[in-house]
Amino acid sequence: MSKLTGFKWSMESEPHKSRTKEIIAEHPEIRKLIGKNPYTFFVILFCVGFQLTLSWFLRDQSWWLILAVAYFGGAFACHTLFVCIHECAHNLLFKKRAFNTLAGIVANLPLVFPSSVSFQKYHLKHHSYQGVEELDADMPYRWEGALINNSTLGKAIWLLFYPIFQMIRPVRLKEISLMDKWTVLNMVVQFTFMGFFIYFFGWKATAYLTMSFFFSVGLHPLGARWVQEHFLTHGDQETKSYYGVLNSVNLNVGYHNEHHDFPSVPWNKLPKVKKIADPYYSSLGYHTSYTGLLFRFLYDRDLSVYSRMARANRGERKKVKESVVEGKVD
Repeated sequence: MSKLTGFKWSMESEPHKSRTKEIIAEHPEIRKLIGKNPYTFFVILFCVGFQLTLSWFLRDQSWWLILAVAYFGGAFACHTLFVCIHECAHNLLFKKRAFNTLAGIVANLPLVFPSSVSFQKYHLKHHSYQGVEELDADMPYRWEGALINNSTLGKAIWLLFYPIFQMIRPVRLKEISLMDKWTVLNMVVQFTFMGFFIYFFGWKATAYLTMSFFFSVGLHPLGARWVQEHFLTHGDQETKSYYGVLNSVNLNVGYHNEHHDFPSVPWNKLPKVKKIADPYYSSLGYHTSYTGLLFRFLYDRDLSVYSRMARANRGERKKVKESVVEGKVD
């Protein structure tokens, strides 16, 4: 097996636009699924409350219990909060963009570090310019690929510290403003919250939140989501869905092809997208186990951080794509 030395290259623009057009033409009823789901805010409140309650309970407990609860409980709550922030980024809770941004800031509270507003800015670019390194923060740095490549230990370390890699990628995106008033508000709220949290809950509770955060997107079956979504595990197919049991606790986040094709459909209706347009999705490669995918990523020498499709072709942002992203298909 030869060692990969770079990302795979595509001369085409992002791959979802054409399928979106075909599905809308064949199934115009899919437009009815586009809308808002304000009840997602109750999911946010529940998960925030869940993490605060466990933090209070664990503030004087033994380290082994803190670690276990973070891995088997807190990680799932934090991952669901990430999904809620993702929904807020697409303005899928409320009609007013500002209310969605504020909801994302609330969801951010147990995640230790301020990230919701930054994610909102960069994630929409990921949809329009998937694989374009200067606009897609989901793409690893090239030095990440060179540093880690396909080493099992390297990939484990990369997943363990994935949040850190994710935090520094926006520096690469020169065409997007790093700071604005919402970003500053997100930082002020988050640092103020964490200051009070550390003071009243203590360092063990803070360690619990931090471990939950890192497990939720790192070296954990849930961290396999990042491999599932856009790593080349099925030939040159760039986006894969996950149809496993964890969709039931993580708001259907696995329906990733469906989401990229129709990003203005809220999480609770993504299974209906697949049901309506099943022939388009059942013919694609997909995953059913995050645990299996995690071990495959770690031990399969043919998979590495370089197993991504890169492109320079930004494509034409035609009306149908713009409308779908903004939630208003004509």
